[in-house]
Amino acid sequence: MPVESGNSAAARQVKQKRKSHSLSIRRTNSTEQDRPGMQRDMLEGQDSKLPMAIRSNLMDLFGQIEREFENLYIENLELRREIDSLNERLAGEGQTVDGGDLSKGALKTKASHSTSQLSQKLKTTYKASTSKIVSSFKATTSRAVCQLAKEYVGHRDGIWDLAVTRVQPLVLGTASADHCSMLWSIETGKCLLKYVGHAGSVNSIKFHPTEQMALTASGDQTAHIWRYMVQLPLPQPPADISASLDDDVDFSDKDEADGEADGPSECPTIRVATTTLKSHQGVVIAADWLVGGKQVVTASWDRAANLYDVETSELVHTLTGHDQELTHCCTHPTQRLVVTSSRDTTFRLWDFRDPSIHSVNVFQGHTDTVTSAVFTVGDNVVSGSDDRTVKVWDLKNMRSPIATIRTDSAVNRISVSANQRIIALPHDNRQVRLFDMNGVRLARLPRSNRQGHRRMVCCSAWNEENQACNLFTCGFDRQAIGWSINIPALLQDK
Repeated sequence: MPVESGNSAAARQVKQKRKSHSLSIRRTNSTEQDRPGMQRDMLEGQDSKLPMAIRSNLMDLFGQIEREFENLYIENLELRREIDSLNERLAGEGQTVDGGDLSKGALKTKASHSTSQLSQKLKTTYKASTSKIVSSFKATTSRAVCQLAKEYVGHRDGIWDLAVTRVQPLVLGTASADHCSMLWSIETGKCLLKYVGHAGSVNSIKFHPTEQMALTASGDQTAHIWRYMVQLPLPQPPADISASLDDDVDFSDKDEADGEADGPSECPTIRVATTTLKSHQGVVIAADWLVGGKQVVTASWDRAANLYDVETSELVHTLTGHDQELTHCCTHPTQRLVVTSSRDTTFRLWDFRDPSIHSVNVFQGHTDTVTSAVFTVGDNVVSGSDDRTVKVWDLKNMRSPIATIRTDSAVNRISVSANQRIIALPHDNRQVRLFDMNGVRLARLPRSNRQGHRRMVCCSAWNEENQACNLFTCGFDRQAIGWSINIPALLQDK
């Protein structure tokens, strides 16, 4: 019987140890990889009163939290490296400056400025990461306080703008790229009237403060004023259109065959305007009534805004100064103030309260196209931009915004509720979010493959007189949507 030498036996022992060590490593790694599944199996085996769907949702949320904190940790490490690199560079510069002391003079200013920038970047990163986590937990609450109430379908192309009449009967008006404007019954979703007087895309619609008149702006380089008269149909019983719990599912763009419908059947039509305003040399992108309804202001791609007299149709003033095309205009609800927005990244405040002096203030708070700027009932202006921010300004001191809202998508035509001053943000990414005037996010309107917009959301409009349907949105999916927002519950959850 052969006998192993001492050296060969020792070598074999070392080899066996290495093999067993490698096996243990593999077992450890496989255990780490299977941990989520094991945790799920353990939870499923426990005696819990929670429904399986909620337990599974909780596990997914905890997994999201873990991933978000991992990303935050990695970003924090990168920022720390940037800080160390900055300190080394500043120390080197301090050696080259004669008598330079890092705690004195211009070098101190530069250091403090750079450090403050990095500090702000850290805060922004932290807020952005944690807001995603908080939004996951707020999803259920948002569904409870924000519900789809009615859909308004009938346009043949995207809807740019919408508004609610300011006198009885309350109806919804829409302006579409299909060259027409429609009036809808808020309760039934039925088209009551169609205006087809424009030869181009209808880009905006606004209603007279005291009379049944509408003001529309168009790509045919004109603005039209037309009178309407509608009779509301009998209300229909509400349909059950509540969506499932899975409102956060993102989906690929669906076929738009439903948008190819022949439009509303047997809808009365107006073909001729009462008044036509035509002094622009480019697309008229927006128009609005000044307080009292005796004058209107229009904004155009010819870089100018025009002020007209309604009774005579005469041009009263031409407001020039923007360097690029205008995107929007808005008037103050109680004062003779106008704000115009432009692609030149600015918005301008025009003051017509003194007939002899027409002052203008220019505000440069954005880095991309200002898509809209609107007045609130108080002394505030809220501006939205393609730079993915919304800023709240105080009319008494507009040197810097009093609140800044940072989002993940370009912001289109915003609106602010009159009573509670809630800002509704329509986005390019099909989302609609609600914020208060302090920049605190309140909710995101539910969107899934069953409800919500399927294309860019262009505009939002509040109607607080109708509690059952108090917020409206429209977009390039050719539909307008009425939402029921439980504002007291929304503010209570803040």
